[in-house]
Amino acid sequence: MSGAERLSPATVDRLPASVERPGYDRAVQRTGIVHLGLGAFHRAHQAVYTDAAMSAGDRDFAITGVSLRSPAVAEALLPQDGLYTVTQRSAAGERIALVGALREMLVAPRDGERLRASLAAPTTSLVTLTVTEKGYHRGPDGALDIASVEAAGGTIYHHLARALADRRGAGAGGLTLVSCDNLAHNGAALAASLGAWLDRTDPGLRAWFEAECACPSTMVDRIVPAAREADLERTAAAIGLYDAAAVTTEPFMQWVIEDKFATRRPRWELAGAQLVADVAPYEFAKLRMLNGAHSALAYLGLERGHQFVHQAVADPAIRATVERLMRDEAAASLTAAPGQDLGAYADALLARFTNPALPHALIQIAMDGSQKIPQRWLATLRANAAEGRRCPAILTALAAWLRHVRGNGAPVNDPMAEQLAALWREVGEHGIVAALFGERGLFADHWQADAEDRAALHAGLREG
Repeated sequence: MSGAERLSPATVDRLPASVERPGYDRAVQRTGIVHLGLGAFHRAHQAVYTDAAMSAGDRDFAITGVSLRSPAVAEALLPQDGLYTVTQRSAAGERIALVGALREMLVAPRDGERLRASLAAPTTSLVTLTVTEKGYHRGPDGALDIASVEAAGGTIYHHLARALADRRGAGAGGLTLVSCDNLAHNGAALAASLGAWLDRTDPGLRAWFEAECACPSTMVDRIVPAAREADLERTAAAIGLYDAAAVTTEPFMQWVIEDKFATRRPRWELAGAQLVADVAPYEFAKLRMLNGAHSALAYLGLERGHQFVHQAVADPAIRATVERLMRDEAAASLTAAPGQDLGAYADALLARFTNPALPHALIQIAMDGSQKIPQRWLATLRANAAEGRRCPAILTALAAWLRHVRGNGAPVNDPMAEQLAALWREVGEHGIVAALFGERGLFADHWQADAEDRAALHAGLREG
């Protein structure tokens, strides 16, 4: 099907009736959003929310999508005039929708002046970002690494600082900058780092930025695998046209946004976005319930011979542990926000985990465990210990992680792999718990196991 005719405005009327269409005239929508980091996640998440808002009647929020480095995504979209399809795949089948929110595609290194003009345009009110954590150039302490930004060139800070200066000079007003990356308190982190860059490059601009702009924090969630050629061929067979920018995802999507805007915005809530006073409770729920359960599935599943999340959660012994971790341990450690239903959230997570249509590899989740378990498990253990509660499910998972980093089975891909393996050789099974979670253990700053928890971990190691 890769030889099929290409999806474009000229061929869109040939799509099957089953493909959902935007409910607005693209030709009369002006651009109101610039998005930095034009990848699959944005196309399956923020662009979908914006498409729904425009279909409901919002106007002039079309998106200029910007690839900061590679031209590949922009070049896939350009012949299609920004049109692409999103396929939601689950055990119940597929649902395909055409998305029209993207109107202009730029590649920052070659389209620098057009990007500058887009960011400075009076019609632009929002800048959204999906650039991954490394794109923020933060040091180990979370502060901006000025030297890294200067060495890299062409960063988000270069583009945004120039845009802010242009807008101040033209009297165009501020912007709302919406980070959609998996950084804790991402809005505050972006504001602090951009402020530090302005202090370095244009000190007088920082006060204007802080007075005229807003950086709301957000929490985003949707599984969007990287597109494979087989996925593109499957979409082509379903729609009768070749879509080089097609994305495949799950039915679930979540966007929690701090209700702090300096400018007009689309009604993203019409597609289910939640506007809240504080994003932190949702961030903690995702870390401790979703991510905590994922890590448990990974280490328990791999040692029982499973390859994917849906296989591991179908294992009755593992499922019982994961349900207890989410419902009785992680949820108990959280203070829910008004209207936040942690029980319903656990139900939704289990439904996602069981979806066989988007295989999620356990070995991928198991990577970098030493960097993940403090937030996913140890914080929950510490919070529950403060209230006198035990966490047997997390301890079961933690014992599986200990066996994993010992080298029992699946390959260990972790920045601390050599250090952990050396500890195992040095102190053995009887000493490893104290070496990691004792008073002077490697993870003592995050959580210290008392005598009962140490005994449980030792018993878990013997059972594995």
